[in-house]
Amino acid sequence: MTALQLLTIAMLLAQELGSSPAAPTVDFAFFKDQVQPIFLKKRSGHARCVTCHTHGSPPLEPLAPGAANWNDAQSRKNFEIWKLFVVPGDPVRSPLLKHPLAEAAGGDRFHAGGRHWQSQSDPEWQILAAWVNGQTLNGQTLRGQTRGGSK
Repeated sequence: MTALQLLTIAMLLAQELGSSPAAPTVDFAFFKDQVQPIFLKKRSGHARCVTCHTHGSPPLEPLAPGAANWNDAQSRKNFEIWKLFVVPGDPVRSPLLKHPLAEAAGGDRFHAGGRHWQSQSDPEWQILAAWVNGQTLNGQTLRGQTRGGSK
């Protein structure tokens, strides 16, 4: 193949990549309203996510003494960290969704906090998948930039 042919192919590939729609991005309001409550939920036979992740990785902000939820500043910090553990538009490849998912359902081999979801059909897993897919509180999908946070 000649250099000109390689250059032509490279230019066509670049155009194709440039014309594809932007990947979905994650929304802060959805995270705060829908995702964070999952981190606080009590589960039979398992610790709450916040119990381990306040001191583990990835971290969650510690709750203030007597608080039932995070304040806005803490929620923002949680969002900025946890968005790093998702692959926007690809829940199945996102560590946030894979790690606590049963291995038979596509999850990782080990999660110290146990298996919170036995299938990808679990309602909590579906909420997290919606966030990773860019859903907002009003049901729209964000593409190209993160609303409520930096990209």
